Amino acid sequence: MHSLHRILVLDDEPDVLAWIGAVLSEGGLQHTAVDSGLAMQRALREQPHSLVLMDLRLRGEDGLSLARELRRQSTVPIIMMSGKGDEADRVLGLELAADDYLVKPISGRELLARVRANLRRSTELSQPVARPDDPVRERYLFGDWVLDMSLRSLSRNDGVPCELTRGEFALLAAMVCRPQRIWSRDELIAQFRGSEAESYDRSVDVLILRLRRKIEPNPRQPTYIRTERGHGYVFGVTVTRG
Repeated sequence: MHSLHRILVLDDEPDVLAWIGAVLSEGGLQHTAVDSGLAMQRALREQPHSLVLMDLRLRGEDGLSLARELRRQSTVPIIMMSGKGDEADRVLGLELAADDYLVKPISGRELLARVRANLRRSTELSQPVARPDDPVRERYLFGDWVLDMSLRSLSRNDGVPCELTRGEFALLAAMVCRPQRIWSRDELIAQFRGSEAESYDRSVDVLILRLRRKIEPNPRQPTYIRTERGHGYVFGVTVTRG
């Protein structure tokens, strides 16, 4: 029985496309296979997809640029793949657009686990549990910001929204709900990636950097998300329920 989810797979190697397609199909997931950025855009216009799994290294195309443009247009989860295990590629990919990152060669078991973890998190975060006019909502106030857990949204006090990726929201929500707690990187990884994924410290640092750029008055001197050297991070301001 196939899932309602459809995965878009972008890779310019036919053998890799065929293998990933077989893994997804055996796991009960539908997929669309494309070999270029143009084909990816066309497929996304023609049919809704729940997740994009794309290679970073494409012949004649910049995978990072494609992912960044896709992120501007859509909040669909993006998992990047690359045969190069260089940490700089991982950090850059995560900082610019990706929700997760896989280094080739990838086992079918890991591929399915990461895809399912991202789909599960995406589904959870895309389903509000309250209406906008519902007076009984779980909201947290800090500084100039309102984090609405029921609507899965962040906005300023004046109502101007701040767009967050699913990973950014999950990380911020965990810290806001438990201010003054020192979070280790492994603990934060579990909040936005799940227990199935391998531990990768820099992915947390990249998400923290992205959040600081969006919410801090001065990202270079953060007041909300502070670094506790040797330990991790802490949400260091007063948070009230609203």
